[in-house]
Order: sequence, then C-alpha cells, then structure tokens
Amino acid sequence: MASGSTSNSKIAKDLRPAWIRWMLPSCADLFFLVLFCLLVFTNLSSRLLGDAGIGWHIRTGELILSTHSIPRFDPFSSSMNGHPWFAWEWLFDLIAGALANLAGLNGVVAFTAFVIALTFWLAFRWLVHRETNVLLALLLSLLAVCASMIHFLARPHVVSWLLTFVWFSILDSWEGRYVAAPGNYEAADQRTSRTLLWLLPLIMLFWVNLHGGFLLGFVLLGIFWLSALWQWLKLSDDRLDDLMLKIRVRHRVKKLTIVGILSGAATLINPYGFRLYAHIYGYLSNRFLMDHIDEFQSPNFHFVAQKCFAVVLLLTLIALAAPSRELQKLKLSHGMIVLFAVYSGLYSSRNIPVSSLLLILVIGPRLSQEIARLANQRGQLHPILKPAGFFRRMQAVELGLRGHLWPVIAIALTSWILAHGGKLGATTVLNAQFNPKRFPVAAVNYIDKENLPGPFFSPDSWGGYLIYRLYPQSKVVVDDRHDFYGESFLRSYLKTMHVEPGWQDFLREYPARCLVVPANSALANVLIETANWHSVYHDEVAVIFLPAQRDHE
Repeated sequence: MASGSTSNSKIAKDLRPAWIRWMLPSCADLFFLVLFCLLVFTNLSSRLLGDAGIGWHIRTGELILSTHSIPRFDPFSSSMNGHPWFAWEWLFDLIAGALANLAGLNGVVAFTAFVIALTFWLAFRWLVHRETNVLLALLLSLLAVCASMIHFLARPHVVSWLLTFVWFSILDSWEGRYVAAPGNYEAADQRTSRTLLWLLPLIMLFWVNLHGGFLLGFVLLGIFWLSALWQWLKLSDDRLDDLMLKIRVRHRVKKLTIVGILSGAATLINPYGFRLYAHIYGYLSNRFLMDHIDEFQSPNFHFVAQKCFAVVLLLTLIALAAPSRELQKLKLSHGMIVLFAVYSGLYSSRNIPVSSLLLILVIGPRLSQEIARLANQRGQLHPILKPAGFFRRMQAVELGLRGHLWPVIAIALTSWILAHGGKLGATTVLNAQFNPKRFPVAAVNYIDKENLPGPFFSPDSWGGYLIYRLYPQSKVVVDDRHDFYGESFLRSYLKTMHVEPGWQDFLREYPARCLVVPANSALANVLIETANWHSVYHDEVAVIFLPAQRDHE
C-alpha cells in the first residue's frame, strides 16, 4: 500500500509544468461540472421542483426573515390555523427563503444542484483517494447518482445526503484501516481526522435544525462505536502488539463516547428542545402514515432509479463474496453499514440515495482490489486492465490535479447569471419553474385573475404550490406536512380524495370556498355530478369548483 502511494506521488509530481496541476480539470471536476450544469441549465431544473413542499419551505423562510422569529403556530392552513407547529427544518427554510428573495426559484434550484453535485463529487474523490481505480469510482458514482434521482428534489433531505457523507468520511478516516495479520496491525494516517472528529458536534448543531436526517449521524456514530467496543473486547493482553492496539482502541471508544454525548447535547439546541425527539418518534412510528405516504413505501424495481439501486446491491454482494485472500478482512463497522444501508434502502424508497452513497463508499476499494487481482492473474489481458499501468496512472494524475478551478468558475458564472435574472447576455439560460403539466399552474393563474377567495382545498401534493402562489392572501385546507396534520385528519382527507363512503364529511368539517382538483380524478368526476359544487375552470391538469350557491362573476 505504501509503495503504491509513493508511486502515485512520483507520477503526480511529474506533471509539468506545475500550473497544469492547478488549471487542468480532473475527472472529479468534470463529474461535478456535468452534474451541476445538467441540474441547473436543462429541463432537469424543473425536476428539482417536482415536489410542491418547497413552496411552504420558501414561505416559511420568508416569514422567518420578516418576523425575525421561528413560527410556533401554523400560518398556512385554515383547517389547523393556530395549532402548534414544529417548523423543525427552519434553518433550511431560512436558506430557501433568502435565496428565493434574491434570485427566485432559480436560486433555490441552483443551491440544490450545488449540494447534490458537491455530495457526489466528494464521494468520487473519496473513492479515488481510497485507491479505487478511477473508472470504477466513476461507474459507482454514476450508479449512485442515477439511483438517487428518485429524490432529486429541492427539499432539505439533499443537505442530509451531504452531511451523511461528511459524517461517514470523518468517522471512517478516524477509525483508520487495519491490516489484520497474526501479530501485525498497521494503522492508517489519522492526523487530519483526529481534528475533524471534534467537529461532529458542531456539524450536528446545524444538521438538527436542517433536517430530521440528523438521526443518521447517530446511527453511523453508533456503528463505529460498537465496532471499536467489539475490537477492544476481543483483543487479548498476551502479545505486546495486541496490548498496544487495545490501548489505542480503548481511547477510540472513549473519544467516540464523548463525541456522542456532545453531539446528543447539540441536538437539544433547537427551537423545541427534547420535544423534537418525541415529535419525530410519533411521526415515524405511526403505521398509518408510514403505510400511506408514498416516499416511505418500499422501492418498485420496475423504474430506472430503483434498477440502478439494484445494480449497487448486486455489486455489493460481489464485493463481499470476493474469494481473494489478498483483500483486507471486512471491518465490522463496514459490515454493519452494509447491513443498515441494504435494509433501509429496501424498506423505504426515500432511503435509496443515502443507502447507495454508503454502499459505494464501502465496496469501491474492495471491488478495485479484486479487479486488480483478477488482472494480475490473467497476464495476457490487454495492458489497459493491468493495475500497474493504466489505472495506476489515471489515479496518480487524478490525485495530482488539485486546482478545482473549473468548478469554481462554474459556480461564479452561475451566481452571475442568477444576479442577472437567469440571463447570460440577452439569452435566458436559467428559468426554473414548477412543471405546468404536474402542478395546477394555469388553474392558479385563473384564481389570481378572477380573485377567487380561499381557503382552497386541493390534494396534499399540491398544497405547497398553492401556499407558494397564494399565501398570505389565502390559506389552504391541507398540504404535505403530514407530521403536522396527523393520522385522524389524513384518514378523513383520504376518504374524500378516494371518494369513499362519508367522503363529504371532510369538506363539511373543514370547509373550503374553492376546490382545485386533478382533472379526470374520481373526486372531480363525482363533484361534477354533485349539486353543491359547479365547475368554473377546466384544463388537462386541474378543475376548479366553487359552491353552487355562489354566483361567479
């Protein structure tokens, strides 16, 4: 391992002239540029706005900016007006609101694209630094990106992807890699990670106020703590090498315990204190909500993103089943991470991005070593497959190019475009909007034009868009804050949407002055035949209904 690193350094230093190392884009830089530009400057920008929930996130952030306080009661709905509300992602809301004020939806989309691209750029570089050959690192990163596209949305969970990687990389680097041979343990370089370890509580302070995914940090911390504890317990005191390693591992357990306590204390620095835990537990433990919210359902492997995740699972099995004796024994921490990632990804489709990310980080170096072993065994293969040749050269060049100038230029240029309303010169190159084929854009334009009064009833998946367009002049009956509305409310709401017996009870209990219903839905078809409502607007996406007794002017 040391000789390979030395060889890489020599090859990297041979890059002449020296400015090449700072000016020439690396594969990781190109990967970042392509992903970032695709998400910002193509139709994929509308895909990032594929979840209307970003609407109420933006409005919440603007409310925080205008009032200089975090809302404690619901400001958006008529049905739950004045009820206590946990705005537990308030820090992301603040960022989204500020960006929307500065650059509109373009700013929110660009920020989301940057976070996504940065996450997978870091993952790619991490794999290469861990001696995964560049082509394999690129393949794994692309698979993880494709699998994660299922949740490429401008929502706070993308920040959790980034922080999950940061959390894992710090813990894994600090734990170090150990070559298990009789009486011989070689620790990896941990100088930088020793300092970074103490940043975890500070990171947690931000994470807990950004997204509920902060719980992933404690899962990872627990895994590495258990791994260290197990290693400490199983080591004997008979050999000097084992005794010295046991002392180091004991210090690791102690430090992880302290970091865990400090991180746990940091999570209490949120607007709701310990009550946040009770709120999250009540939400995630509610079987009705988990069974009826789409993103919590198990993945359907008939779609492209889920198929890419299946390929990652298959490669994980191959990596773990590799028969080579030259491979390092799988660390307990990595084994537990694989089990957690596989289970969580199969349990819920919303977990696929994090699961894919964790899996490629674990299996990348192992697969690379196995490919190198197979290439060595088959000496007659093409030279490009020989680990001492092409792959090693590519890795050395990749590590030697460290300027990252082009991603910086791309970010600077995008910022300039945002500051000029999405235009580059006279050409509009960035105009992020909600997809009018997915959301009732034209219907809400009609509501604006005719000045129709609220509150408005619509599917929960449209509620955030209506909040974005109509708040504060009008309120909605329901949106996608399922943890806020609760089981009883949503049971009644779903009866209405599915036109089940008693479907009108919800509309009586939570009256609306205007209904915005998906065209050709069961509810729309029933309302057309109902004397209490009449249609005033219809397009391919939505139908607007008003009470029959109200004369529309």
